[in-house]
Amino acid sequence: MGAHMKTTIEISDAVLEQARRVADAEGTTLRALVEQGLRHELARRQSKAKPFRLRDASFGGKGLQSDLQGADWEQIRDLAYQGRA
Repeated sequence: MGAHMKTTIEISDAVLEQARRVADAEGTTLRALVEQGLRHELARRQSKAKPFRLRDASFGGKGLQSDLQGADWEQIRDLAYQGRA
């Protein structure tokens, strides 16, 4: 599963006791139950996250000029950089 890190968290006594009872009943450890719960909650929150959308940065125009229709990228690039070092 990968590397593990020890940490300390504060949990209310009632929640901790309930979690211990569930872990015992299911034959698992408290640590496994907490990790499972965290993974579940993190996945739920990630699925609710708004997906990234690239803003429309286009500008009004009619596409390539007629004399550039059918031109390859090198021709267009050379024209765009004409007169620059």
